[in-house]
Amino acid sequence: MKPISEALLARLSSEVLTLCLCWKLTRTDGVCLGLTDHDQPLTVSGQTYQPGAALSAGQFVQSLDLKPGRGAAAGALTNDAIDEADLKAGLWNGCAITVYHVDWQRPDLGGIWIWSGFLSEVTLSQTGQFEAELVSQKAELERPIGRQVQRLCDAVLGDERCGADPAGRSCEQRFETCKSVFSNTENFRGFPHLPGNDFVLSGPAATQNDGGKR
Repeated sequence: MKPISEALLARLSSEVLTLCLCWKLTRTDGVCLGLTDHDQPLTVSGQTYQPGAALSAGQFVQSLDLKPGRGAAAGALTNDAIDEADLKAGLWNGCAITVYHVDWQRPDLGGIWIWSGFLSEVTLSQTGQFEAELVSQKAELERPIGRQVQRLCDAVLGDERCGADPAGRSCEQRFETCKSVFSNTENFRGFPHLPGNDFVLSGPAATQNDGGKR
């Protein structure tokens, strides 16, 4: 959102506050939804926020270090855009969320950023209530990127990366098994010749080297 304007700051300093929460939810499939705890639709910076989701939020926690902040949210299925089938299908898992405070009398002044993060886990009760755990954007720093360099194969037996026919056999993810049992070494997804810790820590030999002794 834009920086807080002087007009909005003036309204915040008044004795009577007319603030509400606005939630912008963006699913991983690109579906974007705006929700508010106000009783009327609000349009803020081009995004329309609809009432009726009955969302409630706990305390949003942010940390000064790299540890992800956390929060919680709960609600009822009173908004047509959030239905039970989509929740059960996991379509809202990983949904990006940004929360703002908005002056519902002057939504044209923009919003005040409160919190940004993701829905990491959504559970649904038998009464139609849902609860969600929120993690801040710093949780992305904990996400593994790329492959892990290890001796064992990281493919699943029979999948596209493996290409072998299981035929009732099991695989230990070892190069020897891939070679002798499946004859599939060309698709082995590990690093069988990776040197061990002893080799790495041994250093250069103490004799017959031109770099001096350790």
